Amino acid sequence: MEVPLAYQEGWGRARVAAPELADRYVRHTAVGDPVADALMEELAGLPETTVTRWLRLGLETGPDAVQEAPDRLRAFFRDCRQVPEWFDSSRVLPASRAFFAHSEMILGAFVAAVLIEGFATLISKSFSITGRVVDQGVRRLQQNNRHLVEIFVPGGLEPGADGWKLSVRIRLMHARVRRLLRESPDWDEPAWGVPLSASHIALASTLFSALLLRRAAALGVVLSASERDAFMVIWRRTAQLMGVVPELLFRDEDGARDFYETGMRCEPPPGPESIQLAHALIHSAPIVSGLSGAAERQALASRIFTVSRALIGDPLADQLRFPPRTTRGVLRSLRWQYRTGRALGTLVPAWAARRRQAQFGRLLDVSLYSERGISWRLARHVHAEHDPVTRT
Repeated sequence: MEVPLAYQEGWGRARVAAPELADRYVRHTAVGDPVADALMEELAGLPETTVTRWLRLGLETGPDAVQEAPDRLRAFFRDCRQVPEWFDSSRVLPASRAFFAHSEMILGAFVAAVLIEGFATLISKSFSITGRVVDQGVRRLQQNNRHLVEIFVPGGLEPGADGWKLSVRIRLMHARVRRLLRESPDWDEPAWGVPLSASHIALASTLFSALLLRRAAALGVVLSASERDAFMVIWRRTAQLMGVVPELLFRDEDGARDFYETGMRCEPPPGPESIQLAHALIHSAPIVSGLSGAAERQALASRIFTVSRALIGDPLADQLRFPPRTTRGVLRSLRWQYRTGRALGTLVPAWAARRRQAQFGRLLDVSLYSERGISWRLARHVHAEHDPVTRT
C-alpha cells in the first residue's frame, strides 16, 4: 500500500505495538466515505435549491417524499433509516441519564481536551484550509455542543430525531467538503491522504467516546459499567450515521481505546494548523459562554488553557504552544469541588434540583439552536468566507 508521506514515520512506530491496526489506519487515510462520496458526485451540477429540498424532505419524511430524486439518493435515505440490531434506544437510557446528570463536566472535558486532541491530528489541515473553525469558531463550537446534546436525548438517534438528523448532516457535509478539497490546489493528497479521510472520521468517533469518558473521569465524573457501555453504544450508532466505514467501526470501549491510541501514534506531530485551531477553539469558549467583557473572556480562556494542559499533558500542550502553566493539583481540586457539590445535593434535594435545572439551561445556552430548524444546505465553496452562513 502507498503510505502518505506525512504518515510514514508514525506508521512505523505504531506497527511495533499494533501492526494490523496501524496498517488498517494508514490504509484508510486514502479512503473517504465511498457511499456519500459517490452520492456527492451524482448530485454535482444539480441546482443547490433542488438538492437542499431533496435532503430536507428525504431525511425528515423519508425516501417516498422525493420520488423524483436519483435512485442513489433515495437508497441513501433508506439505508440511514435502517437501525442495526445492536442498537436499542431503551437500552441506552443509562447513558442519557448520566450525560445530563454530569453534562457540565462532560462538556468541559469535550471542549478543554477531546476537541483539542482531535485537532492535534492531520485533520486540522482540512479545517484550517476551509476556515470553518478559525473564521467560525464560535458557531462551530455551538454546533458541536448541540450535536452532543441531541444524540444523548432519549430517542435522539431514532430515525427522524434531531440527533439522528444532525449525525447524517455531518456525514453529508464532510462528503461535500471532501469533494471540494480534493478539487482544490490547496490540498496535497500524496502527502496528506484523502481530506476528512475514513481514518480521521473513525478516530474522531473514538476520541468523542472512549477518550471523552477518560477525560471526564479526570474531572470527577464517575459512571457505572452499564452507563459506560451505553455511552459507547450511543457513540457507535452516531459513528455509523456519520459514515464511519464498517472496517473501522469500534465495538466497545476497549476497541475504541486501542484504535485511538494506534491512530494517534500514526499521526504526525501537530503542525501550525493544529496550533491555530486549538487556540481559536479555546478563545471561542468564553464567547459561547456568554461573557462580554474582554477581561472576563481573557480570564476564562486562561483558565481553560490551564485545565486543558492538565488534561492533555505537558508534551502535547507545549507542541500546541499553550501558555506555560503549573498544573499541579488542578485536576484534584476540580474533582474535589465537583464531588463535594454532588454529595451536598444528596443532602439537600431541593438545591440539587435547582442546580440540575440551571445546568440544563447552561447546556442549551452554549448550543446552537434556530427557529428555522436544521439546515440541509451544504457547503458550496471550499473556503468558508465565500459560503453563505449555514443556519442550523
